[in-house]
Amino acid sequence: MKSRLIALLTASALAVTLAACGDSAKEAADKAAAATKDAAAKAAAATKDAADKAAAATKEAADKAAAATSDAASKAADATKDAAAKAADATKDAATKAGDAMAPKK
Repeated sequence: MKSRLIALLTASALAVTLAACGDSAKEAADKAAAATKDAAAKAAAATKDAADKAAAATKEAADKAAAATSDAASKAADATKDAAAKAADATKDAATKAGDAMAPKK
């Protein structure tokens, strides 16, 4: 009878120990899952922040390039107008001189 009682107590102690270990393993798994979820959320936030900064930098660079292109086009148009005006003046001056040279002298 004593050996049966010792076997029963040993089995009960073993069952309680296994149950306690099972609960702590579940708690550890839950903590690991929570830590993984938190790390994933932080990584997603960091990725979004980096993407937003990259988009802002790209937009700023595009805006600066557009402004520089517009400025260059404006300067080119002004230079073309100036060159055309000078060419017209030179043509008028040449025509006047040619007319004067062909006119009969008195």
